[in-house]
Amino acid sequence: MKQTFTKVAAGKYFIYFLWFGLSLFFVAKTVTSHQSLNNYLIFKHNFLNVLHQLDLYTPQPEYYYDRNHYGPIFSLIIAPFALMPDSVGVILWVMFNAAILFAAIKSLPIKTNQSNLIILLCANELVGSSMYFQFNPSIAAFIILSFYFIVNKKDFWAALMIAFGTMTKLYGIVGLAFFFFSANKPKLILSLIFWFAVLLVIPMLYSSPSFILQTYHNWYYDLIAKNAENLNAKMQDISVLGMIHRVFNNKWNNIYILIPALMLFALPYLKINNYRYSNFRLLLLASVLIFTVIFSSSAESPTYIIALPGVGIWFMTLRRPVSGFDIFLLVFAIVITSFSPSDLFPQAINLKYIQPYKLKSLPCFIIWLKIIYEMFTRDFAVEENKQPQLS
Repeated sequence: MKQTFTKVAAGKYFIYFLWFGLSLFFVAKTVTSHQSLNNYLIFKHNFLNVLHQLDLYTPQPEYYYDRNHYGPIFSLIIAPFALMPDSVGVILWVMFNAAILFAAIKSLPIKTNQSNLIILLCANELVGSSMYFQFNPSIAAFIILSFYFIVNKKDFWAALMIAFGTMTKLYGIVGLAFFFFSANKPKLILSLIFWFAVLLVIPMLYSSPSFILQTYHNWYYDLIAKNAENLNAKMQDISVLGMIHRVFNNKWNNIYILIPALMLFALPYLKINNYRYSNFRLLLLASVLIFTVIFSSSAESPTYIIALPGVGIWFMTLRRPVSGFDIFLLVFAIVITSFSPSDLFPQAINLKYIQPYKLKSLPCFIIWLKIIYEMFTRDFAVEENKQPQLS
């Protein structure tokens, strides 16, 4: 018994080390070596610009390069960190993002060892996101937590997750995909109205109503311009959209790809009788997390911290024993999606094939197609006959 406890504890601490220790190491290394904190400075000035009522989407090359593309409510999230010295704020910011995603994965209705394996699968992707001080781990957490709160009949808090995710980076709106799992849909709708109104007003308290309303108007046009820029950006559009454009050397309008993709995504909703089964719900969560990234023209390499938890959730819900093809797909995702940007992957292949053709999205795309197939063909009633069902 004592040996078993020791092994469990050692495994838990190893998970903690990988998840938090590696991110802490790389962000601390960046700070101590006085490297650029560019993305963090963009985030910090989102708060400062809201506070001083300066346009959020005008370049400020005196402070950072690139531009801010987040909504004004993001200023509330970054404010506690922005008020600290940069060297402290950026470290705590990275740890905050790691912690919220860790908690979200741990909230999943799966066994502890399964959630630990998902964390292991995503650890390298988290490092890549942390090195660029990204907010994407929190976006992934908002999506997962919106799922968690809905299936646990806490629609009021699910609405907060959806509203926060939407009003910061738009991605959070995909939390609405879990609407049909809600046991109290009117409450969820009213809660959404409440939280969107509250989050609209809050920045006005430390700025001004007219400025915040104008900022949302400006944000709309900024996102349109950003979408157009993504089509020709080397490190953007790392998606199925970008992959198709470059592999086939075409200039198709993205709508011709997105409409069939949306139809495929919606197909499993026809299986209404499966809504009550845990594995079906988890597969939809996996589909949402992956779809959000692989069909976004704004997807870049660190954005895949949103998609990789979806890959992990898919693998943990597979029928046992797992097929050789499923194991191949998981390894394919680990090698190409997670490790291709790292020094552990042959850079000649990465620079010649993976980056130019946006192939980082390919494993996730194949897995997403298989998720849709499984949601439509598996007998979840038989699978979960002896397991507790989510009501």
